[in-house]
Amino acid sequence: MEKDQKIVTRFAPSPTGFMHIGGVRTALFAYLLARKNKGTFLLRIEDTDKDREVKGSIQHIQDALSWLGITWDYGPDKPGPFGSCIQSERLASYHEYALKLIEKGLAYPDPYTPAEVEKFREDAKSAKEPFLYRKHRPAVIEKWDGKKPLRFKIPEIKRYHWHDVVRGDLEAGEDALDDFIIIKSDGFPTYNFAHIIDDLNMSVTHILRADEFISSTPRFLSLYEALKIKPPIFVTLPPILREDHTKKLGKRDGAKDVLEYRAEGYLPEAMLNVLALIGWNPGTTKELFTKEELINDFEIEKIQKSGGSFDEMKLDWFNHQYISKLSDEAFADHASTFLPEWMSTNSPVFRNSITLIREKITRFSDITKLFNKDGELAFLKEMPEYEPTMLLWKKEPSAKTSLNSLEGSLEIVTSVPDNTFTPDAIKVALWSYAETNGKGNVLWPLRVALTGQEKSPDPFVCASLLGKEETLKRMKNAISKLS
Repeated sequence: MEKDQKIVTRFAPSPTGFMHIGGVRTALFAYLLARKNKGTFLLRIEDTDKDREVKGSIQHIQDALSWLGITWDYGPDKPGPFGSCIQSERLASYHEYALKLIEKGLAYPDPYTPAEVEKFREDAKSAKEPFLYRKHRPAVIEKWDGKKPLRFKIPEIKRYHWHDVVRGDLEAGEDALDDFIIIKSDGFPTYNFAHIIDDLNMSVTHILRADEFISSTPRFLSLYEALKIKPPIFVTLPPILREDHTKKLGKRDGAKDVLEYRAEGYLPEAMLNVLALIGWNPGTTKELFTKEELINDFEIEKIQKSGGSFDEMKLDWFNHQYISKLSDEAFADHASTFLPEWMSTNSPVFRNSITLIREKITRFSDITKLFNKDGELAFLKEMPEYEPTMLLWKKEPSAKTSLNSLEGSLEIVTSVPDNTFTPDAIKVALWSYAETNGKGNVLWPLRVALTGQEKSPDPFVCASLLGKEETLKRMKNAISKLS
């Protein structure tokens, strides 16, 4: 790379389904490298395999990256000076370079049928040799009419050496080289050809990609040489592993669509933080990074060779940290999707509950569990239904004791001023009475009276959330049950 050359990176997914975390991590690292160096980040859509394309995937890719704040300078919605960022709209450029290879005698139409190629494979297998298409090059090269696949002719069979920023110096021998298809019979280019032409025309300087492309690099290098193209800088990212570290995480292993995490109430800051730390070591003990801090601290030299696992428990921890930092307004905005229909984010009950809810959730979808039929905060909806026997303290199950305790508590709670009806004020008012008459005897029937539950937030918090009027109403209802 030239000293003053501007860094250009790209993320180039195929629109063949949902975006999982492996692809997003690649996009993130390419984005961070470009932004760190005030360079350019491209989102290129590699849609040349029309049989595998899934409708809506291009928009889905954009939505996933946008959610995470990974913005692109040029993309499917922003053509660049080089034209479209969608490969199916760039066919002329691939055919232009294909014709250059034909003129050099380095590309030829594939004359064989699939059955003939399969026969070649079987013969190689019987001879216990690797199948190499270049051993079956046709003696007579016919003119390419665009209806047959066009193959690149490897010009020189040799050992290739190259440098990778993460993996160091690599090399591969002759068996890694073979003639490969560059233009299919439908007129669309293959990945092996198209990405090289696009990277050239888009001035890409660094290619960040997964380790499965290492084995194909000799073929790419051969094509770079044939077209007299200086290869970009290779940066091979470590794999994201399953939680048991036994293999690479894939869709078959339960890798989810990244937008499922948004639907479950994860914050984009948490997801970015977790993904950034899989395979990249900042060199410090710091764990929480804003996007701006990631940009500032990111260096490709700190990308590790070994893979790391994606741990949803760790994601939960990060998400809780970021939830704890949200303002009440931002918290309410995120929570609104998951609240039950009977509760509004503008209601006093919700506003009073924010601190409690914030402490109990790791993702916003947890709110649904808090408010469902058996959830801890279900009591906020309406007067709970319960049997009178629940009001009896288990260690001293006496109806008379519980009744007396509730009557005494009712008198004390009534005296707490309306404008200071807080958990602390209610606790201060009741605590001496509870210590004198037995904490269990006083606080147990109070909890049940307010919530109808054996387990809930402490009764002082519950009373404050319900408000003084509703608290007194429920205590009187409990007294009526015992009377």
